[in-house]
Amino acid sequence: MNTINSSPDVSSKPDTVLVTGAAGFVGYYVSLALLERGIKVIGVDNLNNYYPVALKQARLERLSPHAGFSFHCHDISDHTGLLALPDVSKVDVVINLAAQAGVRHSLENPFDYAASNLIGHLSVLEFVRYAPKRPLLVYASSSSVYGANTKVPFSESDSVNSPVSLYAATKRADELMSEAYARLYDMRQVGLRFFTVYGPWGRPDMAYWSFTEKILAGEPIKVFNHGQLERDFTYIDDVVSGVVAAALQPMRPVSDVPHRIYNIGNNTPVQLLRFIEILEQAVGKTAQMQFEPMQPGDVHSTYADISAITADYGFSPSTPLEIGIPIFVDWFRGYKGIRI
Repeated sequence: MNTINSSPDVSSKPDTVLVTGAAGFVGYYVSLALLERGIKVIGVDNLNNYYPVALKQARLERLSPHAGFSFHCHDISDHTGLLALPDVSKVDVVINLAAQAGVRHSLENPFDYAASNLIGHLSVLEFVRYAPKRPLLVYASSSSVYGANTKVPFSESDSVNSPVSLYAATKRADELMSEAYARLYDMRQVGLRFFTVYGPWGRPDMAYWSFTEKILAGEPIKVFNHGQLERDFTYIDDVVSGVVAAALQPMRPVSDVPHRIYNIGNNTPVQLLRFIEILEQAVGKTAQMQFEPMQPGDVHSTYADISAITADYGFSPSTPLEIGIPIFVDWFRGYKGIRI
């Protein structure tokens, strides 16, 4: 599967990139895209059990045949250990995709988010601060930072001071820490606010995965807020094209502070009930819907204004849900060994 929409600028290509969260969904694809461009990747992941570790290990097995890939099972919140990893002095770019994900999980396990998202991001900032090559840092933020914002589409200039979940608060805190380090130490950084990423090798905690699994098994699916939700579903190939562009292309200056934040979404919100229709068509079965009220930490709608990242990096998502979901379902059947 092609994960990159454009050819690299070989003249500015880094030699070595450190990817944290390399066994995760986005981290796996970003690592693969870099390796396919001839770039060495140092992958780091703590392989936690938030979802089945076997899936993370399966992703790593697909990366390990590449000669330029090395992997270290390590928690980025352990700063001393991060500094001690082999070859880190050679790093030209750091892509921090390691985080504790999941809005609902944060309601029951808040300290997981402090360790991974706050201390972990600070550890990466300190790593970059003292790294010999002063690498560019590209890091994952989230559309969740927009919280209770009702203006759509969400623009990077909108207020992000009303988080509705601890997860959102930690991702906004990461952005503020990065801003401080950019001002204090002139550290080049690009933050990317991801909007509902989906696709093959994805996350079992996400609706597209759990709905597919339950529809195939003939089990009911919980449809929150009685289906009155919208999400800007963004296919993994499109997301990876944006991440890699931010990592490999020259940073676009906006002021004397070398820190930019961009939305990275599909710019097309889809109603939850329409999403379920597309999924039913791809699976070939009708969903048994169990309507539920709005959940704590949820938002009614997400919708990315992508004009900034399009202008600066040529980002152009090209995968509608009607194409991306059938690709995911086909992969899911194969991964689970389900025959049609």
